[in-house]
Amino acid sequence: MFSAVLAGPRVTVHLIRRLFASALEAAETVPRIATALDDARTTLRHVERLLTYVAEQLPELTDHLDQIRARLDALDEHTRTPTGLD
Repeated sequence: MFSAVLAGPRVTVHLIRRLFASALEAAETVPRIATALDDARTTLRHVERLLTYVAEQLPELTDHLDQIRARLDALDEHTRTPTGLD
């Protein structure tokens, strides 16, 4: 009978302990989330800088590719033209 009387307060104490444990766990998680967000922000900055560099280099790369293509076309034209047929 005595245990039946204490069952209500035991359940209440158990629920309060679980509530505080969950709140403590959530509070401990906040710094880890902040660190992860900071890392993600830093990574995005690096990606943005890399993309800016690539965007700046694309016109130069296009010019180089056009020059290579022109040389290859000239070589192809030169090899197709018969020479020395006397």
